[in-house]
Amino acid sequence: MTARAILTAAALLTSASGLSPVQADEAATVSDKKLFANTLEASFRAHEFYGPMEDAKTQERVRRIGYELAAKARFSDFPFTFFVVDMPVPNAFALPGGEIFVTSGMLAMDLDDDMLACLLGHEIAHVVQRHGTRMQKRSALVGLLSQALAIGVLASADNDRRPRSDDPYSLYGIRASDGASKAETAAAVSLVLGRLLLLSYSREFETEADDEGQRVAAAAGYDPDGARRLWQTMLERIPLNKAYGYWRTHPFEDSRMRAAEERAKYLKIQDQEGSGDLRAATQALLLDFSDSDLAKEGDHDLRLWLREQALNVWPQGKRAEQIRFERLHRLREAEAKKPTMARNYGVVIDAYRAEIEAVEDLTPRSPFLGQATKEIAELRSSVEKLYPEALEVLEGGVYETAFLEAFLGNFPKAPEAPKVAMALGNAYSRLRQPAAAVEQFLEALKTGPESPEAEKARMGLHNLAAFLEDLAALERLARMEGDPELQKLAKTRLKEMASSYSKLADGAKYLREYPEGLQATAISERLNTLAEKLYTEVVVYQGVGEHAKALDRMHQILTHAPQSPAADQLRERTMLDS
Repeated sequence: MTARAILTAAALLTSASGLSPVQADEAATVSDKKLFANTLEASFRAHEFYGPMEDAKTQERVRRIGYELAAKARFSDFPFTFFVVDMPVPNAFALPGGEIFVTSGMLAMDLDDDMLACLLGHEIAHVVQRHGTRMQKRSALVGLLSQALAIGVLASADNDRRPRSDDPYSLYGIRASDGASKAETAAAVSLVLGRLLLLSYSREFETEADDEGQRVAAAAGYDPDGARRLWQTMLERIPLNKAYGYWRTHPFEDSRMRAAEERAKYLKIQDQEGSGDLRAATQALLLDFSDSDLAKEGDHDLRLWLREQALNVWPQGKRAEQIRFERLHRLREAEAKKPTMARNYGVVIDAYRAEIEAVEDLTPRSPFLGQATKEIAELRSSVEKLYPEALEVLEGGVYETAFLEAFLGNFPKAPEAPKVAMALGNAYSRLRQPAAAVEQFLEALKTGPESPEAEKARMGLHNLAAFLEDLAALERLARMEGDPELQKLAKTRLKEMASSYSKLADGAKYLREYPEGLQATAISERLNTLAEKLYTEVVVYQGVGEHAKALDRMHQILTHAPQSPAADQLRERTMLDS
């Protein structure tokens, strides 16, 4: 069955909130394939740049509520897709191709389902009302985003600002060149999306989105008063004068809250209905689009990502299970191409187990389960055959790091595991990967606490603690109980490094893993200082025409310190003046 046929079968019913039914000939398609391809790629780059929120249950909650609302939205130009990105600033955002983004910072405010439904309904309304293309500046920025994605590079923010009649993007001071690097593309995406996140809708559009969003929420079975409570929560948690956040994108006035309160009184909450048909139809549409000639013109990673999103949209059924097998087989084939003693089938088996667990929860009678179990048995057989040869290599004492990694992956419970972990820790130390060495020394302690390797591992940790530069690893050692001397060494070293570390990525990693760590405040202050230094370098390199170096620094700031004052300065400095 084609995507359109499935979508037609999923035509929606009338709601008593005043929304008319979606007719068969109005079923969601892709009305503008080029725009859809561009906004999908923008979503891919944003997803890649910011990273998805790791909490799968939270992501599914957003998708579940989102599709229940989408089923009542009277919109057929594009399918809706929902993403939760790992961004601490509370915000929500929609692209005109139907892609809805919610940040982890927004969800961190503990929104209940009614509040989340009104938030998603508001963003869905921006798409339904075509605000992204009706608003001239926003429309131009979406076009600019497409251009940046197509050729992937930003030029100087200061030079050649004169607009050219043959270049609609020169108004913003951007000129493109071929052969851009991935970092340049990421910087371009972040800058343009950042500007979009800073560009507010008009009062007229916000009122339309408020009205339609509450209606859609009520039609889907949610309390439209969730809008008032959502804004009340945000007013308490996000000061209205905040320079970057939801209020910057969606300007707020007290009258909006009063209007939402009044509107809610006259909206009838309908019974909640499932959205499985719509989700299955959307999955089919995305898969058909990923196989289309237009999508094939894009890069391979984009097509794989699109198939992954199709699985997220509707994680059950034959096509979903086909995608699961595709990624399992890619992983298995990648291991099979490695030298025999470097094949880590343990990683592959773990991936199979995760997929089996997911399918068991959704469709416990699926034939996928039997086939996947059979393939695991085949992998186990391959692993067992490797053990004698692996022991010979281990006893021979001549091996590479990849062999040790594969041994622990394949035989984690083998008697030799502590010895291998210790050897791998030493190997990482020699390779100047002290954080990885710490992990292996700790693993040796865990798997063989009474073994000869345990004492060697303790010595290794003591030696590393005095010179370790990895902030997150130091925090972990500083929290170890049972070894006061090691704790003291680690705490002293962590305090020293907190105000002197030199790589932005190190501070970002620490704050991501330990947001309330022992030295979180000092490390955050140092992060802002390093970002400010890089921003100064951006200005200097742009001034002398060294655009590649400027872009590299931009990328570092936007990747590792996106909420720093330097990142805000960078966004404001860009060629995207409103």
